[in-house]
Parts: sequence; C-alpha cells; structure tokens
Amino acid sequence: MTDWHKSDWRAKPRVQMPDYTDAAALAEVEARLSQYPPLVFAGEARKLKRHLGAASRGEAFLLQGGDCAEAFDQFSADAIRDTFKVMLQMAMVLTYGAKVPVVKVGRMAGQFAKPRSAPTEVLNGVELPSYRGDIINDLAFTPESRIPDPTRMLQAYTQAAATLNLLRAFSTGGFADVNRVHSWTLGFTDDAKAAKYREMASRIQDTLDFMAAAGMTAETQHELATVEFYTSHEALLLEYEEALTRLDSTSGNWLAGSGHMIWIGDRTRQPDGAHVEFARGVLNPIGLKCGPSMESDDLKRLMATLNPENEAGRLTLIARFGAGKVGDHLPRLIKTVREEGANVVWVCDPMHGNTIKSATGYKTRPFENVLREVQEFFAVHRAEGTIPGGVHFEMTGQDVTECTGGMRALSDENLSDRYHTACDPRLNASQSLELAFLVAEELVAMREARAPAAKAV
Repeated sequence: MTDWHKSDWRAKPRVQMPDYTDAAALAEVEARLSQYPPLVFAGEARKLKRHLGAASRGEAFLLQGGDCAEAFDQFSADAIRDTFKVMLQMAMVLTYGAKVPVVKVGRMAGQFAKPRSAPTEVLNGVELPSYRGDIINDLAFTPESRIPDPTRMLQAYTQAAATLNLLRAFSTGGFADVNRVHSWTLGFTDDAKAAKYREMASRIQDTLDFMAAAGMTAETQHELATVEFYTSHEALLLEYEEALTRLDSTSGNWLAGSGHMIWIGDRTRQPDGAHVEFARGVLNPIGLKCGPSMESDDLKRLMATLNPENEAGRLTLIARFGAGKVGDHLPRLIKTVREEGANVVWVCDPMHGNTIKSATGYKTRPFENVLREVQEFFAVHRAEGTIPGGVHFEMTGQDVTECTGGMRALSDENLSDRYHTACDPRLNASQSLELAFLVAEELVAMREARAPAAKAV
C-alpha cells in the first residue's frame, strides 16, 4: 500500500490507549523493539488469509480461542501446553462435525492489552487508573503500579516469542498427533451425562481405526502428526504494533509482525480512528468486533477501508451481541454485507455479550447463555442462507471456575474455588470441549440443511 505508513495512525484520534508520562523512555523502547525480529512472517499471514477465505465459503471453519488477557505472572510452559491441547481437542471434534478443515488460531503470544469500560476504578474510596493489561501497567491496586510503563512492552515481546517457540514445537513435534489428541477427547466422555459425546467420540475412533487399517498412520502421513497453528490478538497498543511492523520484501506490503491475525475491538472501531488507520495498511488478516451498536453505515465504511480490494479472507466480522439479541442485530449486518457484495468471514463471539456479576460478587458468564448465543448465530445464518465461518472463545486449558454451568454444573458458590483471570471470565477445559461438541452438532445441522437445497439445484 503506497499511500500508507506504519506511523500514520499517530495523526488520528486515539482511544483506549495509555498516556505515557516519560516520552524519552517510550521512544527508547520503541527504538529497541523496532530492531527486534518480527514474531511472525508474511508468508504465514498470507497462508492464514487463504484458509480464512476458505472459511468464508464454507470450505473450512475457524476456531479462535485463548486467554482474555495474557499475564506475566501466570506465564508457564504448562499453561501454554494445556490451552493448545484443548484447542486441538476442540478442533478434532469440529473437524468431524463439519467435515471440513478447522483453522486453529490462538488468542496467544500477544493478547496483553485490554480495553476498559472506564479510565479509572475505585476501591475502598480510592480512585486509580484502570488496569489495562500487563503490557501497559500492573494489576496491583497502587498508584505506582497503575502508571503506564513502556518497558513492559519488552517483557511482552519476550513472552510472546517464547510462547510462539513452544507452540511451533508442539505443532510439529508429535504432540499434535491425531491419535494422541483423540485419546484426550475420550477422557472427557466418562461423565454419565455425556452419552451423545461418547457416541461422537466412538464414531471418530471408528474413522481413525479405518485409517490405520488402510495404512494411513502418523508415521506414514505427515499431516496426521502435525498441525498449523496461528496466533492473534487485539491490536490495541499501537506503539507496540508499529514497532514490530515490517516491510515485506517479497510483496512490498507492510506486515504487522506481532501476530498472524490482529483484530479491532468494539470500542476502537471508529472509522476515522487510529486503530482502523493502522489496521488498514497491514497485509495480515483483520478481525472486526461487531457489537449491538454497530451501524450499517459504519460497517460499510469499515469494510471499504479495511478491505478495499474485497479480498477473501482479509476481513473477519466477529459478532458479539449477547444471548437473546442475535436476531435483533445480525440479520441487518448480513443485509449490509450483501448490499455491498463484501467478502467476509462470519464468526460468533458468544463471550463478551454475556458477562454478568454473580450474586457472590464475581464477574462471570453463564454457560447456558454462551451456548444460546452460538445457537442463535447458527439459526440466523440458516434462515439467511449465509455461512457461519467460525467461533471465537475466551478459554483456558486450566481447570478454572470462572463461568457457571456446563456439565459439571458450576454454581455461583463455586466461582471462588479457582478464579484466576485478571480481566474477564474464561471457559475451562471441560466447558470448552463441551461447547465444541455442541458447535459440531450445529455444523452437522447446517450441512444437512444445505444438502436438500444443493440437490434441488
């Protein structure tokens, strides 16, 4: 893009970003980061874009999931492994249900910053700046901790690089062997209530047994032992994003080197704002969160700005309305996309519209509401004849108690047992896999609904 430079966003209105008090320290950090290697490469981003293009046509399905916000003090190899493991389990279930490849994208190796509903928060009568994620300030409720510190960007980069290194090793080193992944899935189905899940797991096992009998094992088929796994995050802290942006020598285009896919949040999607200005100029696939306040005219402007060439896989619209509200908003956005003839991937984020405060004082998300929003998302697409291209969850591989409900029937009283998130509540491993089985059922229903129409044609 010849009419764009990676610093152009600085001339646009900025929201949800910190005001650093030490300009010299900020400049020094940005200069250092600009010399560091990019975390991802242009060829990887282009390949992901092709996969997302397939998802827009119903030839693949996007599974995007991971932490609400990555934390410095919770960083460990075990935590990365456990989240990766659950995403592989979910992907296997979805692959079987959809009968199409699943594009696996983690909210990992970059999800350090969080938008907040208010610039300050009050505790025991004391008002301090809000915690905005470990890349910006610290969770501890002290005046010193809440001062934005640019050196935290360097720690975020180091953690992201280490996370990516481990993910790449897991993806290609045998950990992702399809038979191994399925053995984990089988362990989930021991619960007496899980008869329908055991049935699907048995069908998957029958397929694997047939493949093995036909000689298609991990040893003979490289594809069975490895996976492609991509990273994504909200591109919120633009000083960090700009410092890691590189010019791709093969295409002459700019790459956001911080992650394979970046997205713009529902609070930062102003058509004339800094975040849209930055995202429009990089070659990466771009996500756009669409909440109830998204107007048709704004969506038209955003699609024209972010995907002027109408490239398949370039733009993913991530719908986040809340249970009971999907039918009020998604059809009008689908109509807008149709009117523009736009290529988009439709994705459901059933987490952010379903956050409530429990009777015990914890922020939580009822699992039944998460499930209901997913079901409503699929129902609208069935009614509109459009393609649901993926799902986007905040989840973890750890056995946390942050969202109520699910097969283990977590209640408000259970939330305090293992409530570890610094920001928003996440699905735990069991809830994530349970939801994958339910999404798979929706995909099967979508496929069966489309089959008669295809035969009629």
